[in-house]
Amino acid sequence: MTETYHNYVDGEWIAAETGETFETHNPADPSDVVGEFQQSGAEDAERAVEAADAASEEWAATPGPERGAILRETSQNLAERKEELTETLVREEGKARPEAAGEVQRAIDIFAYYATKASDLGGEVKSSSSQDTTLYTVNEPIGVAGLITPWNYPIAIPAWKIAPALATGTTIVFKPASIAPSVARQLVECLDDAGLPDGVLNYVTGPGSSVGETFTTHEAVDAVSFTGSSAVGNMVGDQAQETGKRIQLEMGGKNPVLVMPSADVDEAVDIAASGAFGVTGQACTATSRAIVHEDVYEEFVAGVVDAAESIDIGAGLDGADMGPQVAESERDSTLEYVGIGVDEGATLETGSDEASEGDGYFVEPAVFSDVDPDMRIAQEEIFGPVLAVIPVSSYEEAVDVANGVEYGLSASIVTQDLSEAHDFVDDSESGVVKVNEKTTGLELHVPFGGMKNSSSETYREQGDAGLDFYTLSKTVYLNY
Repeated sequence: MTETYHNYVDGEWIAAETGETFETHNPADPSDVVGEFQQSGAEDAERAVEAADAASEEWAATPGPERGAILRETSQNLAERKEELTETLVREEGKARPEAAGEVQRAIDIFAYYATKASDLGGEVKSSSSQDTTLYTVNEPIGVAGLITPWNYPIAIPAWKIAPALATGTTIVFKPASIAPSVARQLVECLDDAGLPDGVLNYVTGPGSSVGETFTTHEAVDAVSFTGSSAVGNMVGDQAQETGKRIQLEMGGKNPVLVMPSADVDEAVDIAASGAFGVTGQACTATSRAIVHEDVYEEFVAGVVDAAESIDIGAGLDGADMGPQVAESERDSTLEYVGIGVDEGATLETGSDEASEGDGYFVEPAVFSDVDPDMRIAQEEIFGPVLAVIPVSSYEEAVDVANGVEYGLSASIVTQDLSEAHDFVDDSESGVVKVNEKTTGLELHVPFGGMKNSSSETYREQGDAGLDFYTLSKTVYLNY
């Protein structure tokens, strides 16, 4: 029998006022119903905002070390439930088990990290130009934050938004993606079990058109943090700014890896294949373009085709290397792009534009060669395991191609030329730049964010920068 799960509002698990629910399914076996969740409406979202607003003053006044203790216990609760959380993530989102386990560990580590940071929060003391005056700053929580998170990292991304918000004393209304809300619900359970006060965090499932829009427009919400597609993110940003809210938007990517003549080609293949086909290509930082110097082009193409064809595709719970796409619509979109690449005249070296036989939203990793930089498969975010390999004749041409898209999230270069590596750090129009590493994978203690249409370019996430979004700075002149 399918279990029905509720919203978490003001410290209670409650049904939506709408009386409606929706189901989530296992993308490896769509007949497997994971759970039934609340199809909430604007009234439910408003109730959550009111709870967060009512709890805001007391939570802001809670000492940082006390808030940190709750985050630390949450981290411990997550660690104790790691196997359960991992299985939930695999079953509902479709990741391979090692990828899901790594994501859960990331959430554990994030809460431990910000637990420590909560004790260190404060301002700065500066020298005053006047005698008998103390000049210093105080950081205060912004108030209520609306968090809207995607399905592709359904526990890690909520963790890196929720943990710094709570550390600063900010209260939260939180809408997870409807495709994969289960592991986010379990995260909320871990916070509740850690003793989080009522109303400080409120979890509401349902559509963006009612729940999300309420969170982005309600006058009691002071800041909105969104991760998802550029189309939706720009709409969320416009709505939030109309009511004067602070915004933080992290959106799409069309991430390149540049392979230069000095590169170890085997290493370059491993870097590109891992970045392109890991997590089924469903990452905003996934490698979507390999921009390869003509001197090593043929060798690289042959290597990356072999790498793609060696991947074991199947259900994550069965130990496969690459799981399904999260939903039928995502699979169909990827297959459509494979067809577009063929129609545009690129060479499909491996992969298919046909759906796999049997159950599950599986696709084959696709590699295109002879890709022109202006083709749609080289310009548009696909969000599936599709790699476009583009030939270039110089470093300068490679950089022009890399920067010649509307996105600027993550970029990498594979080279043994130190000058080339340093030049690329300066030349890349991306928020994350890597040398001899895949475009995916992020350290939790340094800032993360994009440029151009990948980001609002306002506030970064993670590390110390992740705290800035949720705080306001007050300058104090104390003349004694």
